[in-house]
Amino acid sequence: MSQQVVILAAGMGTRLARPLPKPLTELRDGRSIMKQQIDNIKHGFGDTYRLMIVVGFKLEAIIERFPEATFVYNELYDQTNTSKSLLKALRASGDGGVLWMNGDVVYDPEVLNRVKPQIDGEQSFIVVNTSKVSDEEVKYTLDDAGYINELSKVVVGGLGEAVGINFVSAADKAKLIERLDEVGDQDYFERGIEVAIERDGLKFKAIDISDLYAIEIDFDEDLQRVNEMF
Repeated sequence: MSQQVVILAAGMGTRLARPLPKPLTELRDGRSIMKQQIDNIKHGFGDTYRLMIVVGFKLEAIIERFPEATFVYNELYDQTNTSKSLLKALRASGDGGVLWMNGDVVYDPEVLNRVKPQIDGEQSFIVVNTSKVSDEEVKYTLDDAGYINELSKVVVGGLGEAVGINFVSAADKAKLIERLDEVGDQDYFERGIEVAIERDGLKFKAIDISDLYAIEIDFDEDLQRVNEMF
């Protein structure tokens, strides 16, 4: 069965202040952020994937660039956060688990090779970086069994950062949909995961890719750092 992959690309990207959606920001190698993501997906899954992109802000620009994808429209892109974009994508998905990523993450192609065993084993996971823990990033802690316990920007004593690449198994998807529906419009999708862990006992594994790169592009300095790598 083809792997379902979702890219969340509905936001306005106000912090980077570009005229087009942030995922279309060009990197030094000539590719956009989203193009390198799709190249990585092709590298990881070959022809055995189905790509869905959640669009909102200036959606036509993304649709024109990537006609091979299917699209879900978050019409409230200027009033909601990633929890509601992911909710729309999961509701529109077919049977099976879903791999999803934020549309502004530049990452090593090897990341997807590393997570394949978890996908094949239907184990929900969060990709993390333990090499740094910044106050403004989504942080996490683990429970006694080694699964994600807390997951938010306000975590105290975080063990690392979530990098914005995640997977929900087929068995866990319905509960995550339920919790994403319940959380606030301005919540990040991580809040839905955290509530599903607390109330439903969902088990998300932390997959450490600290030896690889995965950089979320929020500011010009992030873009400069990424471009130094290409």
